[in-house]
Amino acid sequence: MIKTRFAPSPTGYLHIGGARTALFCWAYAKKHGGIFILRVEDTDLERSTQESVQAILDGMHWLGLDCDEGPFFQMQRLHRYKEVADELLKAGHAYYCYCSKEELDAMREAQRARGEKPRYDGRWRDSKEKPPAGIIPVVRFKNPLGGEVTWDDQVKGPITISSSELDDLVLLRGDGVPTYNFGVVVDDIDMSITNVIRGDDHVNNTPRQINIYKALGATLPKFAHLPMILGSDGERLSKRHGAVSVMQYRDEGFLADALVNYLARLGWSHGDEEKFSRDQLVEWFDLAHISKSPARFAPEKLQWLNNLYIRDTPDEELAHLVEPLIIRSGGDIDDGNKLVKAIGLVKGRAQTINALAEECMLFFHRASPTADLLAQHVTAEVRPVLSGLVAQLEELAPWDTATIAATLKQTLAAHQIKMPQLAMPLRVLVFGRTKTPDIASALAIAGKSEVAARIRAYV
Repeated sequence: MIKTRFAPSPTGYLHIGGARTALFCWAYAKKHGGIFILRVEDTDLERSTQESVQAILDGMHWLGLDCDEGPFFQMQRLHRYKEVADELLKAGHAYYCYCSKEELDAMREAQRARGEKPRYDGRWRDSKEKPPAGIIPVVRFKNPLGGEVTWDDQVKGPITISSSELDDLVLLRGDGVPTYNFGVVVDDIDMSITNVIRGDDHVNNTPRQINIYKALGATLPKFAHLPMILGSDGERLSKRHGAVSVMQYRDEGFLADALVNYLARLGWSHGDEEKFSRDQLVEWFDLAHISKSPARFAPEKLQWLNNLYIRDTPDEELAHLVEPLIIRSGGDIDDGNKLVKAIGLVKGRAQTINALAEECMLFFHRASPTADLLAQHVTAEVRPVLSGLVAQLEELAPWDTATIAATLKQTLAAHQIKMPQLAMPLRVLVFGRTKTPDIASALAIAGKSEVAARIRAYV
């Protein structure tokens, strides 16, 4: 059975890069009827926080990437890493190293001075010296001294690394906490992970991990390293490009389905399809169509896609997202059906839920026109026209877009004026602004009594 895992470190929020990795792991498992595991690699004791753990869990849940197993925490498995380290020691694949920090620093400094690559020189690898007093040893891996490590990466193709490039890495620190490369291998073996899908910043870790797998006599998983995500300017993705918490996208009014759709297109494609459902993603997803080149994050493309999702979302569903935003901004919603109608009228232009709420506010917050707007648009010439119109509107039945539009046309014909000469002062008096959706539709949603009261307040 296919088993994938997403294994974030809780040293910050779930960002765009991590979310895409999680999505691809999730989609691959779902495509093959497999299992998706969440594992929290919390061995960085200085930087790991419970707040970050919760931020990752919240982000995964909001995106709908719920795991089949987990979350598992590495710090709850220290006994297991000790067991495996002991196995390697007994089999002669690992050894105790008693180098102090000062000794290691001096070693690397001397290597740099000679123009060499700083690395552990293996001085305790086969040492017969008596261990020095007062030094708590680390456990180091006996990396093969010759040969090569080769694997067929499912994204990048065949990769070969010479063993001479690898030194004897630390497996277990003196405090019993595993290093990244050791903990990952033990976890992936114990959890029967078949496919390791992760960012290509881990390519250099893979040969080290393969050697540990082989020393343990374990079956290798298949590796797939995803290309990095760059900003629209081709630079490494940062906060200024949009590399923020996925929960910030929620707070800024993006729909989870839209963000998932966009993340799937960052480095993967299915023909020319731009908008597709989660079910379609699972049906189509494969590793063969992941690009080898870095993907570029384009905020405007995400906004465009989010607008498509807003348009396709039922108005009643959008109302549940918009209502709290309107209330928070001081709007007064006394009619839920009115909100649903307002959303239907304005959602075509909104790129975010926040923008949609702002557009809807004109129906739920009485905005008084400024003196400048009144002077410019509610002139002496148009006041008699408005006075006659409001009397007609007060008697209008039914109160709907069609009858309001017909009444406005009659007024235009009777006074021989054009629509902007009537619509602009109506917008100013009723909504306190010069830009609204179609005036007849907007008046219909605002309500007869509210429209009449606002016009009569100034005419």
